[in-house]
Amino acid sequence: QVQLVESGGGLVQSGGSLRLSCAASGFTFSSNNMHWYRQAPGKERELVATITSTGTRINYPDSVKGRFTISRDNAKNTVYLQMNNLLPEDTAVYYCNVMTFGRRYWGQGTQVPVSS
Repeated sequence: QVQLVESGGGLVQSGGSLRLSCAASGFTFSSNNMHWYRQAPGKERELVATITSTGTRINYPDSVKGRFTISRDNAKNTVYLQMNNLLPEDTAVYYCNVMTFGRRYWGQGTQVPVSS
């Protein structure tokens, strides 16, 4: 079965950095686009970044451009989100996501609280 397991979250001070990881299994990782979403308290889940199967990177909110970088290692079936210069408004639960076998799959999420 498809499994996505995020890790790397934790409390960080404003201006700090974190690298999130998402280990994937149960599908052909190298053939699928991968996504990172986040959900802040009281807000809807939003798409943060996408990396295509061929390695093209797309960041969605203007607020993360220049600060967040998505990458992938197909040999390890893992997708990463490098987050630099974190701000309190980046506080959220971050989720890994894939669309495969006709539906979306989500990981359990990893919390990233950013203190000011």
